[in-house]
Amino acid sequence: MSIKMDSRHLYLQVIDQVKRDIENGKYKEKEKLPSEFQLSKLLGVSRATLREALRIMEEDNIVTRRHGVGTFVNPKPIFSSGIEQLNSVTYMIEQSGKHAGSQYLTTEFVSPTEEEREKFHPKKVETLAKIERVRTADNTPVVFCIDKVPEHLIPLDRVHKEDSLFQLMEEYAGKRIAYAVTYIEPIGYHDRIYDILNCDPEQSLLLLKQMHYTNEDEPVLYSANYFRPDYFSFHVLRKRT
Repeated sequence: MSIKMDSRHLYLQVIDQVKRDIENGKYKEKEKLPSEFQLSKLLGVSRATLREALRIMEEDNIVTRRHGVGTFVNPKPIFSSGIEQLNSVTYMIEQSGKHAGSQYLTTEFVSPTEEEREKFHPKKVETLAKIERVRTADNTPVVFCIDKVPEHLIPLDRVHKEDSLFQLMEEYAGKRIAYAVTYIEPIGYHDRIYDILNCDPEQSLLLLKQMHYTNEDEPVLYSANYFRPDYFSFHVLRKRT
């Protein structure tokens, strides 16, 4: 069906139509879309307009374009959260009705780098507890986590018995995480992480780098979490001031 003219840019109409077709089951998850030539004729738009629409849809993780192969529909993420909401991975998984679990890879004490010393400033940190683990949803690996905590704030001998570091830190050291400063970036292929998470090499992971603070503005936890985009999506609520 061709796009009907309205007051919006054509590429926005194309995005809406393709999203409707996906929602209605015309194009299924992991299915290849018609070629650019075929799809532009079906929608009644130029290939340049279609390419702009597909570019934006790829940025929004709706489709994946593979050079020389085609455009594929991405699976709809199972877990969705507002990035302004500070929820643990455990909470996000369990809110979706799935069982949250952890597979621990390494737990060790390490010396902080100069960059990490800066992140924990003004607290003077000489030793960090470094914890690498895979978070699972119904035993499926969905997040690769690297957490670093000042050694006196968390007991390594109890880490393997808990899924939530937030809760463990609060129980052990009385430090309740109140907020975090977060940076998000897409990450291309990484052999070790992609192997651990069973990712498609064509996927781009979502990396959330977060510095966590208490209500007293004390830095207590630095984390780098690699999320599978076919399971997680994040959004931001923006208000006009």
